[in-house]
Amino acid sequence: MPKKPRKPDEKFKVWGNVFDEFTNKTIFKLISGGYFDGLESPISIGKESNLFSALGKQGRVMVKIYRLETCDFNRMYDYLKDDPRYSDLKGKKRKVIFTWVQREYRNLMKARSADVRVPAPLAFKNNVLVLEFIGQEENAPKLKDQWPRELKKFFDEIVESMGRLYHAGLVHADLSAFNILNFNEHPVFIDFSQTTPLDDPNAERFLNRDVKNLCAFFGKAGLKTDAEKTLEKIKNKKF
Repeated sequence: MPKKPRKPDEKFKVWGNVFDEFTNKTIFKLISGGYFDGLESPISIGKESNLFSALGKQGRVMVKIYRLETCDFNRMYDYLKDDPRYSDLKGKKRKVIFTWVQREYRNLMKARSADVRVPAPLAFKNNVLVLEFIGQEENAPKLKDQWPRELKKFFDEIVESMGRLYHAGLVHADLSAFNILNFNEHPVFIDFSQTTPLDDPNAERFLNRDVKNLCAFFGKAGLKTDAEKTLEKIKNKKF
């Protein structure tokens, strides 16, 4: 007899102010659809979302849940309003959040098609996104928490991934040591909801900001970096 899908465990319902009734129903629908079989443990709290590990058919997955009541709606809308893929969102808070989740799914799919290391997006519904688990026994650490052994090699891999993303028509737009995992000494980019197409009028500004953030971070560790040369490499290298 097949297992009856489980609703979120009681111990998680108040964790991180995320499990309102609507979200519980959304999670239950994803469980019923076979994408995972109940939440396992919390991983992190982000600016707009909470991340959990969960048990899936092929092993662990990650479940990213955007908080409906405490999301920064205005910040989300500022990123979405100039994205030509989306329109008619002004003043529609819940629709903005659902679009934000769909946007992250689509951006991850496009990044993977460009051979950028990112978690595989597995499913989304409403304010919940299901992702490939990045890690082994434990989730992979963020770059800010675990420096790579070979700084230059790791930095060069980040720049190459940024170039692949750029030539696929996207800019991450929030890239930092908080949004890069160090998985087996290779960078994995995460958090793609704010990722912006190149025809967005803010794309160049976002790209410059990403490059400056990374050069500053690696510069503090003693690696000699040059933001202008890095930017040129991202734009001009062929993939």
